[in-house]
Amino acid sequence: MNRQEHTQLLAEERFLASQLARLPAGAGITKRSLENRLKGIQAVLATQRVDPNPPAKSRLTFRGRPVRGTHGIAAEFGVAATKAFADAVTAVAASFSGPLAPMGPIPNRDQNQLLITGTAVGSFGFELEEARSQELPPDDETPLSRAMKRTVRLIESTTGTDDELADSLAEIDPRALEKVKAFLGVLSDSRAACTIETGAEVFRFQDFDQVARSAERLSNENVREEEVRITGRFVGVLPHHRSFEFVQEGADEVIYGRIATRLEHPDELAGNLQGFYVSTFSRTQVGGGRPRYVLLNAIPAEQSKTPG
Repeated sequence: MNRQEHTQLLAEERFLASQLARLPAGAGITKRSLENRLKGIQAVLATQRVDPNPPAKSRLTFRGRPVRGTHGIAAEFGVAATKAFADAVTAVAASFSGPLAPMGPIPNRDQNQLLITGTAVGSFGFELEEARSQELPPDDETPLSRAMKRTVRLIESTTGTDDELADSLAEIDPRALEKVKAFLGVLSDSRAACTIETGAEVFRFQDFDQVARSAERLSNENVREEEVRITGRFVGVLPHHRSFEFVQEGADEVIYGRIATRLEHPDELAGNLQGFYVSTFSRTQVGGGRPRYVLLNAIPAEQSKTPG
């Protein structure tokens, strides 16, 4: 059982014990009923172990044209929206292992599956849970758990400033971004809004118009992404935080950014500050905001020169 279930059972155990202690002497039937309930709870607590790291969960609820209050939801929309959200999370999780190919199967899809474990009431929707074959140590976090949080942060950033959106986009693989755009497209096409709860984090679209604006802000016209090669030197590298400061040759402006996970041994860059590198960056700019850079590769300038 997870921690929340364990806490609820402990609270009920204390409540029943308190009720038994207050019963008058003649309440035999009530006493036996409470004792049976208490024994049942104590048996569960004694036989079921608390999972120190329960599966990650999301609660996805919808509002708008496809939803009929708390009674139901249009089946076609419910299937399409839930699948689109799950595809986005799966793609983000897969991208943690390396860049995703523009086409073809998403890697590690079987290891990054979401289960529908129930319907979510209030507005109508679904409860999703990470499919996990084994328990993890208490301090470990699965790629799927991280991906849920990162996906929701990206969706939430579409309602913020250009700089906030650019910061989120700098962390997302281009193919994973397409999956997030597809999810917003399903909502927008159906004139629906949603609320996403992941752990303690909750994000809620105010209405359909806000969904439409978010989808538009992720359009190719508003988000410009490209790879650029720049020759210059690193003036600061933090390998543990995977961040850098870089100055282009012949310029004074400092470029700040993150180091991509695919670039191994960033400590080598930290050990060769002031040396010149031909560096490849992913450059992302949203609207008129400041560009964000992610370092993809860095080759010492003398090695990059073609002989002859």
